[in-house]
Amino acid sequence: MKHAAVIGIGSYLPERRLTNQDLEGMVETSDEWITTRTGIRERRLAEIDQATSDLATEAGRRAMADAGIEANDLDLLVVGTSSPDMIFPSTACITQANLGLTCPAYDVMAACTSFIFALQNATAAIESGRARTVMVIGADALTRHVDFSDRGTCILFGDGAGAFILQASDEPGVLGIELGSDGKGGDVLKIPAGGSALPATVERVEAGLHYVQMAGNEVFKFAVRVIPKATEAALAASGMAVSDLTWLVPHQANQRILNTVAERLGVPDERVVSNIELTGNTSAASIPLAVDDLYTNGSLHPGDVLALVGFGAGLTWGAAVVRWTKEVQ
Repeated sequence: MKHAAVIGIGSYLPERRLTNQDLEGMVETSDEWITTRTGIRERRLAEIDQATSDLATEAGRRAMADAGIEANDLDLLVVGTSSPDMIFPSTACITQANLGLTCPAYDVMAACTSFIFALQNATAAIESGRARTVMVIGADALTRHVDFSDRGTCILFGDGAGAFILQASDEPGVLGIELGSDGKGGDVLKIPAGGSALPATVERVEAGLHYVQMAGNEVFKFAVRVIPKATEAALAASGMAVSDLTWLVPHQANQRILNTVAERLGVPDERVVSNIELTGNTSAASIPLAVDDLYTNGSLHPGDVLALVGFGAGLTWGAAVVRWTKEVQ
């Protein structure tokens, strides 16, 4: 049986920074209030002429360069996003054209868990023999869907993209994946308008129904409950335990969530990856961005075991256990 292993990684953050001090001049908040409650000090914003596909394209280009592959080497492109350029064509197809690819390309939408769901698709394609080399991208520009007069949400989100190149290997890379959904919790985190249920109208835009709406306390309770369970389930499917982990890489939503999850799993703080201070919540991009940080700073080594864990609207959650097989360049 062939396995899916990571052979390349890349990420991209827009140049424009929005600091907590900047937000102090926009809404009733403070740097201390934001940092204490979220751990975030700044986040990146896409430029006015940058769409999600532009972020995904740059991350994908960097991952291809890291893997040393060409456009015609790719058999499949899967983009996980909850802020597509438009309803159709897919962000994946736009990204495909930007990168000069000819392989099939499609989007996966599972909110902040989109990257893990996309990783499952890519892994299944490789393990089944239907693909040899697959690009998986998590990309979001959720600041386009944030009301910057709502201090409960505008302090959280940032834009960015991260990409993996997976390839068939005799050496196991992606070891186990656990996915979950609970549609009964859909009202906890949503963008009500802009789809077929509530098509865009002047009245709905004026009412702010095209912005993110979130019940923060409910999201927190959901996250700290589901992340440990998903992590343990994915580890069990991989024949491993929490003690085997080298790195826990959670979705970067809130530092308090990360701290609580680490405590409940018994993972030391120094083994929990956090870059939320400088990125904010980049949704589907947050996990590959965090892994790329580890990779580029020399903290990843062949044999390291990572648990990549996401959660988000839907409600959705997912965990993937990955054994790192790539040498640091």
